[in-house]
Amino acid sequence: MNATPPDHAAAARTARAGFLYGLAAYGLWGVMPIYFKWLQAVPSIDIVAHRVVWSLAALVIFATLARVWGDVRKAIANRKTLALLFLTSLLIGTNWLFYVYAINSGHILAGSLGYYLNPLANILLGRFILKEQLTRLQWAAVAIAAAGIAVLAAGALGTLWLSLTLCFSFATYGLLRKIVSVDSLAGLTVETILLFPVALLWLLLGGSEGRPFLGAGGSETGLLVAAGIVSTVPLLCFTAAARRLAYSTVGMLQFIAPTLQFLLAVAVYGEPFTSAHAVAFGCIWTALFLYVTSMARSMRARRQAPSCEQAEA
Repeated sequence: MNATPPDHAAAARTARAGFLYGLAAYGLWGVMPIYFKWLQAVPSIDIVAHRVVWSLAALVIFATLARVWGDVRKAIANRKTLALLFLTSLLIGTNWLFYVYAINSGHILAGSLGYYLNPLANILLGRFILKEQLTRLQWAAVAIAAAGIAVLAAGALGTLWLSLTLCFSFATYGLLRKIVSVDSLAGLTVETILLFPVALLWLLLGGSEGRPFLGAGGSETGLLVAAGIVSTVPLLCFTAAARRLAYSTVGMLQFIAPTLQFLLAVAVYGEPFTSAHAVAFGCIWTALFLYVTSMARSMRARRQAPSCEQAEA
């Protein structure tokens, strides 16, 4: 009897730490547009190349501290794993490129919509690729979100492609990373290693054409070099949160990032919020409410099931 309270206390501490890690990850992702706005004078593809180059430098340190180089070598030696990580590296590179483009072209709102759609895309991928079953509420959420996209397509077609590209590149990335059997940090390290030669070559070619390799100097150089830490810290916080929390809880926390991006776009950067945006976002938020409600019901049912079994026993 004396062993139970410490176990509960340890579980509570683990959950609290996971929640704080989750808040840090999604909070940092939510305010990241501010960081890339400071680099608005640098071409988006150059920013992404710097993210890759300096992320690898940061990941070498993190991988050494975490002692995951053995996992990295195993992943590279396995052809199937390496092939999947090659695909995920292309997807995350594409996602980073269009995300930075969305910010620095004045379309943070479109980026926000893309990441609001992400959990609903995960539902569809889970249903049709992983053969997971959907509840009626989840199907209703997908239908309402689709209606919102249709309205946006009619009233704001110019940026819809950007939202959908961000949504499906990240959703597909998450699906493949769920399939591939490699630790998060080791997998991210391999992905970055695969992207590194292309990123470095791009920067070297830019330098040969007269573009400054490390930016225009001063604060710009510092911001480009720091892009590695800015990129990897939220991912590591996310990994720490996912290990300590139920994945459904992590899923609910993910709405923090696009909400902060939405507020920045409208309140800080003055992006136009049209009637088509209003209807589309209204549909998305309604869909997300249904999605979260469905998750809450499933969690409640799982908690009650053991109690019912014990009562019958």
